[in-house]
Amino acid sequence: MAAASAATTTWRLLRRHHPSHPAVLLLLLRASISSSRALLQQPELSPDPPAAAAAPADSAPLPPKPSSGSPFYGENWRNPAAANPSSSLLPAVIAGGPLNAHSRAMVYSASPGAAELKETFAKWMAEQRWEEMKQLFEFWVRSLDPATGKPNRPDVDLFNHYLRAHLMSGALPIEMLDLAEQMREFEITPNTASHNLVLKSMVQAQEAEGAEKLIERMLQTGTAPDDESYNLVVNLLIRLNHVDSAMKYLDLMLKSGYTISSIVFSDYVRACVRSGRLDTLASVIEKCKATDQNKVLCPQWSWCVEIAEAAFEANNSKLGLFALEYLARWIARSERVIPPLHLSVDEGLVLSALSAAGRTYSTDLLNAAWSILRKSLRQKRAPTPEAYLAKIYAHSSIGQLQRAFSTLREFENTYGNFEDIDSELFSPFTSLQPLVVACCKDGFTTLDSVYVQLENLSSADSPYKSVAALNCVILGCANIWDLERAYETFEAIKEKFGLTPDIHSYNVLLHAFGKRKKTEEACNVFQHLVSLGVKPNATTYSLLVDAHLVNRDPKAALAVIDEMVDVGFTPSKETLKKVQRRCYRESDFDSDEKVQSLVKQFSYRMGGENRREMLYNIDYGSVFGSNREE
Repeated sequence: MAAASAATTTWRLLRRHHPSHPAVLLLLLRASISSSRALLQQPELSPDPPAAAAAPADSAPLPPKPSSGSPFYGENWRNPAAANPSSSLLPAVIAGGPLNAHSRAMVYSASPGAAELKETFAKWMAEQRWEEMKQLFEFWVRSLDPATGKPNRPDVDLFNHYLRAHLMSGALPIEMLDLAEQMREFEITPNTASHNLVLKSMVQAQEAEGAEKLIERMLQTGTAPDDESYNLVVNLLIRLNHVDSAMKYLDLMLKSGYTISSIVFSDYVRACVRSGRLDTLASVIEKCKATDQNKVLCPQWSWCVEIAEAAFEANNSKLGLFALEYLARWIARSERVIPPLHLSVDEGLVLSALSAAGRTYSTDLLNAAWSILRKSLRQKRAPTPEAYLAKIYAHSSIGQLQRAFSTLREFENTYGNFEDIDSELFSPFTSLQPLVVACCKDGFTTLDSVYVQLENLSSADSPYKSVAALNCVILGCANIWDLERAYETFEAIKEKFGLTPDIHSYNVLLHAFGKRKKTEEACNVFQHLVSLGVKPNATTYSLLVDAHLVNRDPKAALAVIDEMVDVGFTPSKETLKKVQRRCYRESDFDSDEKVQSLVKQFSYRMGGENRREMLYNIDYGSVFGSNREE
């Protein structure tokens, strides 16, 4: 009331004085306002809204709210102009960027549906317009479908395009995982292709642990991994040298019938060879050969050679056989191209294969090695003598005597008539020693069987008469201490087979007499062959020295060595060791000095005999006697 009376008084004054200048009126009005008392203003709360009436207890409930399949349903359902709100689900489109408002409107009007949008994405993928793909997708899911007036709902294929755009833009694995998880907000379940895109980002970041967990999650949730999923994980594990884990998923691939990529297979082969997991590699190759999808897999030529070398060195016949099969496949491919390449395997590798076949008793490896050697030579030349000898060794080791002698026959037909061929190639003491051991494996039974077969072959339609084969039988008889069989076989060379004994024939007979301490007969054999004009070789003199040493006559042995040196042969280190050892045991110091002079003459380092002498001087009788008394 006081304020109202003050205002009335001020108005009366203004009317009474009628100020002519506006400024005076303004001053009077301001003075009147400032002199008025301030009114008390206290905030008052708005009354509570009236409570909704409770529904009756017996009323039926409403159906659930229909789902639109879009998390933006509540944001732009009634307000299409607010199509780009800020949201943590998808990043907002930057204004003024590559896809501005005008361009978005044009694209949206040109591709209103999901099918048209996929076609647009397919075109942009070829042009690698990844940023524009992301922006268009984010704009499209915030827009309304012109046909229904509801928010656009992407399917899994369309969302995978969005994932691929992020992947090609360099998104991190954690970002890809978040995007894949956001698919569920659109009521979309990520499929195998979605997970593969996430796996690719993990491969790029070399996150092996995350890739393994994702594969395990796919298996647990029922989203079956496909060929690409396994290949991605296995390739990542191999690159990080997790070979054992890679083997686990390779095994799952093969059990599921999936196809291993050639790159993954080659990388796995390389990793197994470098880490020495040859048995594991052989197992994987065997499983691949058992499936139609993977039996065509084949490493590169160079890695096939490395697999073979590692397998032969480790005596792994199964893996070596697989490597030779791969090499044979490459040779067949090279002959079908135009112009032909004519790949060939090094003969040294074949020798290693034949030796491994003999050590592992593998007939399949032997046959495969000889077959690939024939393919590599292409009938341009015969195999080398070393190849024939390796094949004889393999057959003899396996116990295939008939095939061993057949190979010896082929070897003699190829190189037997060469004048410059080394005679030691047919020596039963060195080159044919494996065949000799196989002949006397079961004693006289095997020797008699071999002799009978040789006798039958000599009278066949295409007769086979071989002095080298008979020499092996004679040496086998000498090895079982059967002098009578050895001598009869020696006589049969001339009488029954009509052949002339060579120096190796006389050597094996001399050896048979020497082993039985018949030194005089051995010397007679030596005199006989010299009288026939047969030139002795180094083996002849070494065997004669052994015959004298068995008879405990080091002086006679040294006399033979002197004769041996005079004719131009060099005694071996082993021969001088035998003579020196006999001199020690016979206390022949004069002969020992002569041996020392020969050692210096030929610059040998003999080494000590202490350990051998300790074993030789042990009084076993006293030791055993004391043990019995106790």
